[in-house]
Amino acid sequence: MTEFFSGDTDPWTLLTIVLMAGVSVLSRSFFFISSKPWTLPHWAQRGLQYAPIAALSAVIVPEIVMTQGVPIHTLLDARLYAAMAGVAYFFWRKGAGQVVLGTIVVGMAVYLPLHIGLGW
Repeated sequence: MTEFFSGDTDPWTLLTIVLMAGVSVLSRSFFFISSKPWTLPHWAQRGLQYAPIAALSAVIVPEIVMTQGVPIHTLLDARLYAAMAGVAYFFWRKGAGQVVLGTIVVGMAVYLPLHIGLGW
């Protein structure tokens, strides 16, 4: 931590950090500053319902279908079966309740025995 403030730090870097922190605090405090109740439009609320699944898909899908930048070339890959089990659980639950957590748990319950036990 002392290396950061040793005097070698560019003043523009410090200014950028301070301004970014200020913008972050200001934008997050609008909800507390306003005296009127604030609601999102219906289309935004509906769109945000899909945000967790979209973020999870953006992180997981490349990991499932590729290995070190190369598409997988075998069906003996535990990730494929774990992904199929997770998707099946998601559609079985019809997106209700703690479906994201359940999808992760079911996927890992399939992945770990195949990967560790069978070495896939």
